Parts: sequence; C-alpha cells; structure tokens
Amino acid sequence: MTGDDREGLHKVQQYRKMVLVYEALNAQIDALLAAHRGDMMHMPPEEKLRYRELAQKRDEMLNDMRTLEQELHIGDEP
Repeated sequence: MTGDDREGLHKVQQYRKMVLVYEALNAQIDALLAAHRGDMMHMPPEEKLRYRELAQKRDEMLNDMRTLEQELHIGDEP
C-alpha cells in the first residue's frame, strides 16, 4: 500500500467517523425537539441554549464533511 493509498484510506475512515458524529448530533436535536412538541418556542431557556449548541456543532460537522467530500471527490460525476 502506497502512502497515497494510506492517506486516502485514513480520509475515508475519518469521513465515516464524521458521518456518525453528525448523525448522533442530529438525533439529539430531533429528540430535544420531540420533547417540546417540535417547537423551540416551547423550550425553557436552558433547553434552547442546548439546542443552539447542538445545532452549531452539527453545522460545523457538516461543513467539515463537505470539505472532506471535496478532497475525496465524493459526489463528483465521472
């Protein structure tokens, strides 16, 4: 296995981990919303803060995933 192959494999493994983290954050957000009738307006202030923190982490993870997708050429047409 060449250095490029190892690097590519490492990036794919990193991407898979990022997807799992993203999905976990999304599930936490969904659960939080479900606990409050699907509306932030029904959340107490500390839950709104938690929601915003989770959403920010999820958005940052999505941005990181998109960057790595470009490096891996995921979604590029042949």
